[in-house]
Amino acid sequence: MLKTILSTHILPAARHHSCGGLRHPAKLYHHPVPQRCVHTRTKPRISPPPKLKSSSTDSTAGISPFGWGLLIIPATTFGLGCWQVYRKQWKEGLIDELERKIHMSPVPIPDDLTALNEMEYQTVTVRGQFLHDQEFHLGPRACIQHGDSHTAGGLFSQKEASIGFLVITPFKLEGRDDKILINRGWVPKRYLDPATRPEGQVTGTVELQGVVRLPENRPQFTPKQRGAIFMYRDVERMAAMSGSEPYYLDATVASTVPHGPVGGQTRVTLRNEHLSYIVTWFSLSGFTTWLWFRQIVRGKSF
Repeated sequence: MLKTILSTHILPAARHHSCGGLRHPAKLYHHPVPQRCVHTRTKPRISPPPKLKSSSTDSTAGISPFGWGLLIIPATTFGLGCWQVYRKQWKEGLIDELERKIHMSPVPIPDDLTALNEMEYQTVTVRGQFLHDQEFHLGPRACIQHGDSHTAGGLFSQKEASIGFLVITPFKLEGRDDKILINRGWVPKRYLDPATRPEGQVTGTVELQGVVRLPENRPQFTPKQRGAIFMYRDVERMAAMSGSEPYYLDATVASTVPHGPVGGQTRVTLRNEHLSYIVTWFSLSGFTTWLWFRQIVRGKSF
């Protein structure tokens, strides 16, 4: 019976509805058409690379000609430092040469006096007579004291050693017509007049040793010579005034006589301050180089 009911009523109705639904299949079985999606690939956001410090080539590329010209300051000071190194070596060699000459054994004065031009600071032995009436004075000068030489002269106290004059006397060489100039030594100002020291005016033939000295150039701002007192060792003028040959000796301390000039007034000490100059110039060169790099290359200011 159940089969009869299903076959006569329910199944035909189901077929009728299913067939009617086929009339509009799009409505019954509607599926959305997939849309085409365009995927655009976006570039990832990348942070820019850190700025690199410019190299020295890039830094110097923008330096103006004036900036390059400022390098002349450290370059010049460096050159002056190198020059002072050379000067120091030269001065030390000169000092060694003077020390060698001053300690050489005395030799007789050459027959040809022109040879004395190549013998500065060498000691020579001379024999002859002083011409006291043609005496010159050089100064003012301080006394150079060697040991107890000041007591041998017996002319001055310790307080007077800073004010005095050198006594320059023409000396006629024995056995020849030549006359030379000899610096007998130092006297205090109160004994400048030869009449105040008659015991020191040696007469007759004497033999002594003297250090060869060359003429001295006139120092800057030194007034011209007037009378018999000279401000510097103007050998040419002294020789012209006394009729002597233009050659000059400093008598050694052994020539000092009681109540006479104090011998041994040769100054052989040379100033050697080139080491301080070297330090100064190289320091300036280093400082100005650093300053140029800081101000010009790196553009920093204080």
